[in-house]
Amino acid sequence: MVRKSDKEKTADPAAREMLAYAAQEGLETVWDRLERQTPQCRIGEQGICCRICLMGPCRIRPDGKSPQLGVCGATGDTIVARNLIRMVAAGTASHSEQGRNVALLLRDVALGRNREYGITDPDKLRRVAHRLGIKSRRRNLKQLAGQVAEKALDCFSNHQETPLPFLEAYMPDQTRRQFQKAAETLEWEGEALLPRNIDREVVDILHRTHYGTDHEPKNLLAQGVRCALADGWGGSLIATELQDVLFGTPTVQRTRANLGVLDEAAVNLVVHGHEPILSEKIIEAAKSPEMQDLARARGASGVNVVGMCCTVNEALMRQGVEMAGNHLHQELAIMTGAVEALVVDVQCIFPVMADLARCFHTRFITTSEAARFPGSLHIPLDVERAGDIGRRIVRTAIDAFQERDRGKVFIPEQTATAQVGYSVEEIERHLGGRLSPLTEALQSGQIRGIAGLVGCNNPKVPQDFLHIHLTRELLRRNVLVVGTGCWAIGAAKAGLMDPDLVNGVPEGLKQFCRSHDIPPVLHMGSCVDCSRMLLLFSSLAEESGGPLGKMPLVGAAPEWATEKALTIGLYLAASGLPVHLWPLPPVAGSPLVGHWLTEGMAEGFGGYFLVEEDPVAAADRLVEAMDRRRNGSRGVLNPGIV
Repeated sequence: MVRKSDKEKTADPAAREMLAYAAQEGLETVWDRLERQTPQCRIGEQGICCRICLMGPCRIRPDGKSPQLGVCGATGDTIVARNLIRMVAAGTASHSEQGRNVALLLRDVALGRNREYGITDPDKLRRVAHRLGIKSRRRNLKQLAGQVAEKALDCFSNHQETPLPFLEAYMPDQTRRQFQKAAETLEWEGEALLPRNIDREVVDILHRTHYGTDHEPKNLLAQGVRCALADGWGGSLIATELQDVLFGTPTVQRTRANLGVLDEAAVNLVVHGHEPILSEKIIEAAKSPEMQDLARARGASGVNVVGMCCTVNEALMRQGVEMAGNHLHQELAIMTGAVEALVVDVQCIFPVMADLARCFHTRFITTSEAARFPGSLHIPLDVERAGDIGRRIVRTAIDAFQERDRGKVFIPEQTATAQVGYSVEEIERHLGGRLSPLTEALQSGQIRGIAGLVGCNNPKVPQDFLHIHLTRELLRRNVLVVGTGCWAIGAAKAGLMDPDLVNGVPEGLKQFCRSHDIPPVLHMGSCVDCSRMLLLFSSLAEESGGPLGKMPLVGAAPEWATEKALTIGLYLAASGLPVHLWPLPPVAGSPLVGHWLTEGMAEGFGGYFLVEEDPVAAADRLVEAMDRRRNGSRGVLNPGIV
């Protein structure tokens, strides 16, 4: 086992400081656990391990030697395809459950069953209703909200055959026709590639991949596409749109990013996870004079709420909450010794956090029945008592402050300034109320293209290295960069969301950004808000009069780690975008699957995957794809994912 230096583990100087401190104090991190797992299972990495029945587990030899079939006779191609789309099903379920929870909350608000929340953005509610074909005249806001909520909930289970309502309302006709063509290419009937409802597509995958059911790799992969579309044009879109209705459509905010936002003199409460329903109430409670006075009475300067992962992406866009870090910062934040409470909801939370918190005075508080952790303090969210729950959590953090060991406090000083909150509506406002200036800049070549960057951190990749360097390389090539998730936080920590960055980009991009008072790197939200990018790109395609597959638009997930990141990549590729990934997905055991994800998808959908570790080469390939689209060419450059 080769041990990596701290520089090889992360590109973030604050994280390097904390890793050195952790080693000094004998504290374990995610990087230590990865080293103990290295070398990882090659069969698993290539996706040719099957454990869906008790005749297995089976593995296919990656060297081409026997065995080449599972016990049941399944080929490596079938096993890889099954494993891949099961990841897609999990990713779709994770984002879509967030959408369901928000839709249920909006319905309760509309019916008067929940008085803790309200309709913060009535104009957004009316715009969503108009999209869905709901007439707002003669209806009060609660009636309108109720109808929108029911349309959203219909997307989960009520529609059995026809495409789900949000997709029909939001997907451009040109893109929809592209799916009809893809269905013909893949020998599926009519609009069968378009999702019928979210729950059905997830269940369909679990059924198809059950022992002895679907063994045609291309058929399996096509169902994976249909399920991913149910996320992008369904669950994620519902979550984004209805969260805007309930909590407000994001507008530009100035904030700071990195561990230096922790305040040694204050009660530090970190919100972490993905859903804003409770974090909104925690922030509201923490800002109240009652809680600030209580904190001062206990010897603190006040209560300092900061965030991590996508919960902070949600909170900072609406409340200006500062960013403590992204996915791989969660252990490091507790190790500063200055965090009184780490409050989590769902997704991307290390199960070791409860054990680590016990090494300090930190209260590790879980709030979701879907995400329980042994050893945590569980304070479940009750949406009908959300205000009381928020106040209880803040009081718990304040009570912990007096237990802080001042000798254990070590907070890196690094922070960076970031300008965030670029919803599609906010971008339109900066462009004079319409997107046509951006369309014209793309058509004229003033801007070479737009890249949508998403994704996680993955300890297999130096933290934030690809996020930062791919972004810089794209900017050097006159590409406007937009994005979400842990990429957004990594870019903010590196200073890439500072408006002054515009001074260092090529002249065309510089002039466009200065003319419209936007930075060249736009923060669009949490990972569920990839639907904002989808809507932005679709609107630009509609203005140009063609499908997404002919626009100089690309996607990338440079440090992806989770199943939902794969799902995002798949729905962007299926919607027509070339999508860069690193690390390599678990498909190397099947050249057939690799070919389908590149040339096969390009033929059917216009979008496809490309895999590249080097950020310079990745930027070159993405820009080549943009240029080919600008010149009317499609297809795959340098084909081959494996």
